[in-house]
Amino acid sequence: MSETLGTQHLLGIDDLTKDDIELILRTADGFKEVLARPMRKVPSLRDLTVANIFFENSTRTRLSFELAEKRLSADVVNFSAAASSTKKGETLLDTVNNILAMKVDLVVLRHQDPGAAVFLARNTKARIVNAGDGAHEHPTQALLDAYSIKEKFGRVAGLKVAIVGDILHSRVAWSNVLCLRKLGAEVMLCGPVTLIPKHAAELGVRISHDLDEALRWCDVANMLRIQMERQGGGPAYFPSLREYTMLYGLNRERYDRIGKEVVIMHPGPINRGVELSSDLADSAESIILQQVENGVAVRMAVLYLLAAGLDRTGNP
Repeated sequence: MSETLGTQHLLGIDDLTKDDIELILRTADGFKEVLARPMRKVPSLRDLTVANIFFENSTRTRLSFELAEKRLSADVVNFSAAASSTKKGETLLDTVNNILAMKVDLVVLRHQDPGAAVFLARNTKARIVNAGDGAHEHPTQALLDAYSIKEKFGRVAGLKVAIVGDILHSRVAWSNVLCLRKLGAEVMLCGPVTLIPKHAAELGVRISHDLDEALRWCDVANMLRIQMERQGGGPAYFPSLREYTMLYGLNRERYDRIGKEVVIMHPGPINRGVELSSDLADSAESIILQQVENGVAVRMAVLYLLAAGLDRTGNP
């Protein structure tokens, strides 16, 4: 089994083979052990520089990447578009090339436009990690979700995972579908008709518009938030949040009616009381905080494996 990735960048799950995914998860196991030590730092990326370039707001993903980089002893540069020359009309490529001129080896990019990470990978020499591009993909979230499922069950193959909520606008959903299916899981997408794209069934997943049916079917329920920022600031695909919560919100009463244990996940941030009640988000059935913890180990694994092909001067 190969110990090197079959790609120089992490642009999306679609570019990874099953062997690539399993290598990342195995590597994350080692870094999870490192993070449990009193000294939670290794010199794996010493003398390399990573730039976190975020054109969209982020808390969990940005902090997770930054912590992963520092645990690997990398030099870290953080860039925020809100206080940058992009506000003066500078292009994405000009911005990144100016940063790369300062001898940056890896770029972690979050951008509002789908395909931005692919564009940079084709037009720069740095290794690119996609930290979310529009509603396209969020590969490290899918990898940490798969890792968390495997940690909980000891496997991913053969499990039934329901992804519930705003599928239409969710990069997390698409990356999860691709990752979970490559690892042998069955996937169901559940939500209002208006929030599930018409082509979704072509991905080899089940479709349901009944949350109770989805919960009875699945072993894991990954609850997604409604992305109001991609709906013009208010509900544009259903009558009201109250109606959405009645039909697709998961609370203790609904959970107890299932009659079996279902593991609850959420990529964050949680709209408490909308897609998920606080008592369930903080319950023993939830592995949401484990997802956050595992995110650091998985991102350490990704950065470590991508940096393996670089020498200490940053040349490919």
